[in-house]
Amino acid sequence: MGRGRQKAKDAKIARQLKYSNHGADLRDLERELISGSAESSPSAASATDTDDRDTYDRWADDDR
Repeated sequence: MGRGRQKAKDAKIARQLKYSNHGADLRDLERELISGSAESSPSAASATDTDDRDTYDRWADDDR
């Protein structure tokens, strides 16, 4: 198959994905995202703070 035919096929698939509905339940997705972000936010923030401190401490030790 030539490159032009493959490009046309890819464009057709992309167009179908962009404009089709796929039957997604947006309210269910919204509830899932809201409940998931509320549960994971405190633990994710503390893990990030710890990682940042470890990285800083490692670089601070190299200066001595």
